Amino acid sequence: MKIAVEGCCHGELDKIYETIDYLEKKQGVKVDLLLCCGDFQAVRNEGDMKCMAVPAKYRTMQTFYKYYSGEKKAPVLTIFIGGNHEASNHMQELPYGGWVAPNIYYLGYAGVVRYKGIRIGGLSGIFKKHDYRKGHHEFPPYNPDTLRSVYHIRNIEVFRLKQIQMPVDIFMSHDWPRGIYNYGNTKQLLHKKKFLRQEVETNTLGSPPAEELLAHLQPSYWFSAHLHVKFAAMMQHQPKGNAAARVTKFLSLDKCLPYREFLQIVDVPDRPSSSEGLEYDPEWLAILKATGSLQRTTPHPWNPPENNGLHERWDFSASEAAMMQVMEDLSGELNIPDNFSQTVPSYDPNHPQPYATPSYNTNPQTTELCAKLGLTDIYAQAGRSRDELRRLQSGAGGEDDDGEDESVGSADEPSECHTDTSGLSSSFNPDEITLEDEWEEVEEDEPKAAEKADKAETRTPSRMVLPEPKSDVSPAHLLHPMNLPPPSHSTPRADPAQPEAEQVGRCGDADEDPAAARILKRSSNEGADPGSRGPTPRIKRRNQVIYTAAADEDCEGSG
Repeated sequence: MKIAVEGCCHGELDKIYETIDYLEKKQGVKVDLLLCCGDFQAVRNEGDMKCMAVPAKYRTMQTFYKYYSGEKKAPVLTIFIGGNHEASNHMQELPYGGWVAPNIYYLGYAGVVRYKGIRIGGLSGIFKKHDYRKGHHEFPPYNPDTLRSVYHIRNIEVFRLKQIQMPVDIFMSHDWPRGIYNYGNTKQLLHKKKFLRQEVETNTLGSPPAEELLAHLQPSYWFSAHLHVKFAAMMQHQPKGNAAARVTKFLSLDKCLPYREFLQIVDVPDRPSSSEGLEYDPEWLAILKATGSLQRTTPHPWNPPENNGLHERWDFSASEAAMMQVMEDLSGELNIPDNFSQTVPSYDPNHPQPYATPSYNTNPQTTELCAKLGLTDIYAQAGRSRDELRRLQSGAGGEDDDGEDESVGSADEPSECHTDTSGLSSSFNPDEITLEDEWEEVEEDEPKAAEKADKAETRTPSRMVLPEPKSDVSPAHLLHPMNLPPPSHSTPRADPAQPEAEQVGRCGDADEDPAAARILKRSSNEGADPGSRGPTPRIKRRNQVIYTAAADEDCEGSG
């Protein structure tokens, strides 16, 4: 089976599908499935844009709305997880997963599905220590805190994933499992991303919960994004019981921009299946049912049950009887129904609504699944909890501002919402990457740009080079390469002699007028920590080049 894996999407669906079409024609293959590793940005209209944690001037309507409205249909089945730049009100409608457009499926806060016999799981969001133990309490209109905390992963999802006992083929997370960089070419990674050195050396780069899940699930493949760099690794796990030691092939990819390695085609062995479509996973649904009472919709910290003598039950793994009950609940039909429906009006480029407010709606897909399995729609429950709190505050004589002061302002108003939150939080978290100003955009000399564009050519390597599987017992690096199925670069590479700073910031497609190309130059204070006088560098990067301002229409892809 040919699976296309994509890093950070950032709403560029048109460009991603065009890249897949190009690779299919070039290599004479057919891609069966597309997996997107977060920052998908399923923005339906202007109201949704205000539910993304990005400054207002970078809130631009990309191309997802065309697939939501029905103007276009995804040419390949697409499965994605959420990252830290999402239309969170849309994602919250589907806590257990569902279709966001025809042929485009969201895995939910966490989820496992099957496709042609291949078992695919995922965890949405990024890790933030001070939100990890809270319930899913956020509800629109978001305030500056909940606008960010809404995409932070919670322990309930990780606890549920730890109940899985059956093998998982593919797993996706937006941020990396902590420590995975020790099983690949760390030297090359630090050459590309020098500012990661301190966290790599102190083993604080990445997500501790994802590290735990990697050790528990031991999937054949683990795909990630978030750090905007292509990185591959292979990890040999400690064997469980008498079973043979499993190996995980890890791959992280870049964001969707020209001259960036944001897409890779991976060969996954076929497996006999009773269905050609997307299917529910009985074990996962049984776990959802068993843990339904553990869910919280309050911001109060909570710990899942443990085998410490304090809890009557701590093992929520799915029994055969529980999985058979799921089959009965679904009337023996595991195929995920094609029941997408629009819940809000789609963006209309002919009649823009810049002052539209964020909407919040229950989704019929969630309502239907909850009714079949006896689950709770926690998004609706969070809304009821908020309304009840407001009624109590109003009855006690408190001020009820109807959420006006909590909502994110219109596109014309200044925004205090930075691209990411770790630098704004009162709780320091070294495990989250801080995305702040690092690049200063400057015009490139036109003749120089044209010369560089002429030198660029499409290159497709014959193999992906990985170290041999490295055991989690030994940290020593193994340098021998290993042959894997032929991968594909998604876009032409720049000339090797070209400085990195000149390769990373180009706007538009590779075939655009080179005179319109731009480069990004590092700011002079990139290595300094604003809160420190010492030389210790702080991780600072910028996603803002993706959120192109409206005035830079010449840099946007064709619609």
